[in-house]
Amino acid sequence: MRMTNKIMQNNSLYNINNNKELTNKLSTQMSTKKKLTRPSDDPVIAIRALRLRSDVSQITQFYERNAKDGESWLKVTGDALETTSEILKSMIGLCTQGAVKDFDAGNMAIVIAQLKELKNEFYSTGNVDCAGRYMFTGYRTDTPLTFTENLSENPADPSYRNFEITEQLDVSAFDTINYTNIGDLKGVTKDNYDPVNDGVKEEEADITNSNIHRIRLSYDAIKADNTNKPTITMISEADKQAAAVNGTKPQETTLIAPGDIEVVSSTAVPNPYDYVLANPGKAVLIPETGELLIGEDLYNNNPSLSNMDAGTEMRITYQKDSWKKGDMQPQHYFACKDVTDPNKVIEYNHAEYENTANNPPTIDKYIPCDKVTQFIEYDVGYNQRIRVNTTADEVFTMDMDRNIDDMENALAKLEEIEAIKKDLEKMMDGMEPGEAGYANLKASYDAAEKAHTYVRENMQKMMEGLITKTQKISDFTSLAITDNGTRASRLDLISNRLMTQKSTFETLQSANEDIDVTEVTVKLTSMDYSYQSALLATGKILQNSLMNYI
Repeated sequence: MRMTNKIMQNNSLYNINNNKELTNKLSTQMSTKKKLTRPSDDPVIAIRALRLRSDVSQITQFYERNAKDGESWLKVTGDALETTSEILKSMIGLCTQGAVKDFDAGNMAIVIAQLKELKNEFYSTGNVDCAGRYMFTGYRTDTPLTFTENLSENPADPSYRNFEITEQLDVSAFDTINYTNIGDLKGVTKDNYDPVNDGVKEEEADITNSNIHRIRLSYDAIKADNTNKPTITMISEADKQAAAVNGTKPQETTLIAPGDIEVVSSTAVPNPYDYVLANPGKAVLIPETGELLIGEDLYNNNPSLSNMDAGTEMRITYQKDSWKKGDMQPQHYFACKDVTDPNKVIEYNHAEYENTANNPPTIDKYIPCDKVTQFIEYDVGYNQRIRVNTTADEVFTMDMDRNIDDMENALAKLEEIEAIKKDLEKMMDGMEPGEAGYANLKASYDAAEKAHTYVRENMQKMMEGLITKTQKISDFTSLAITDNGTRASRLDLISNRLMTQKSTFETLQSANEDIDVTEVTVKLTSMDYSYQSALLATGKILQNSLMNYI
């Protein structure tokens, strides 16, 4: 083969260019510390790199973001629950003090005032937030648990809110309250009672003590009158199961007919308690206190009331448009509707079903028997999720507020009868036995003494019952603390595993993508020498041509 200068030049330049490309490749690897600059350099490594990068990215999301966020959520929740537990312990201690029978109304007022302050702090703890998200309000993390200010009761005011609330109750909602009828002793003072001319205000035998069946609603100050009565229905266990199986609206039947319900104000004469005792076939709603009193005959003659099955659900629907600071927002607890604007009704905690009775079928909303849960779960691994929130109804039950309301009402009755009794005592101190009017005064005093005994004994029983009720809420809190702690422990184990996985995948990623610096340095140095040698050799070769020999 004939070898010309041109061929030698081309071959030399080609070899120099190859050396240059290899040197550039090694130089780029040294600069980037990566094996590849483009996928075509090594498709196998490139594909593996994409998979490993995806794995590292996902694990980083799980470990550094989701798990850390979940840990902070659980930590804040745990601290709030511990605070709640301490509050409840203090309340139980106060209830134990208040159960002392020798305490008069003044001492009881001190105890109840302290209980009320602790109750307010109990619910305030439910408003705890983390990074602007409320911890105990389910999906509605932008809404506090309680109203933070008083709302207007004027429909024209922008802050006015009217809710239609449906409480879903069971047989445990029934309780029995004790009522002492003091008759004409009510309102008696030393200034308005003349035992000579007024006679006996009330005989001891006329003081009666009665038990009344009651359902206590979760709110007081509800919106109701005899043209706007609550609806009271029931759903049998069989209907509940059928609705659950078919995914349809459960069948409701009337439990107490509207005609059997009377709305009686707490200031009415006779008062609601006397009214229901005089009309045992009626149910009486007291809008100011949110109590539904059930007459003895109505209760006994309606087997659905007196013999309600444990699996039966009772629904009471009513409206409320009076909201004060500290009231619990109903959407966190109940299926309800914001009916402030009738043209723009907002429904909370409803479910949907296909109503085939319509043609064509429509998707309608209904209140499910099973409460709509709002659990917040974080992805903390491949196909692995963990719940991080505790909902308000697990700890901050409405019962605490209503229990203290009952104690305040009982205290008011005790203060009333003690004031009457003290005034009668003062009047008796200024009279002698046999004096005109003394017998009337003594009879009235004996009646007041009997009423005081009834009221004081009832209050002691209520305070003893409050110990049990508060302990029950404390047990709920302890369970929530345990559940939260268990989730935190599980998340800690998951975080440790994620940390190990992250380290493992990063090692695999580094082994797949990163260069061995020592090895590449040696290769780069060697290639640099080769490149320089090639330049020298080529320069030497290119100095000679055919002209040198002519």
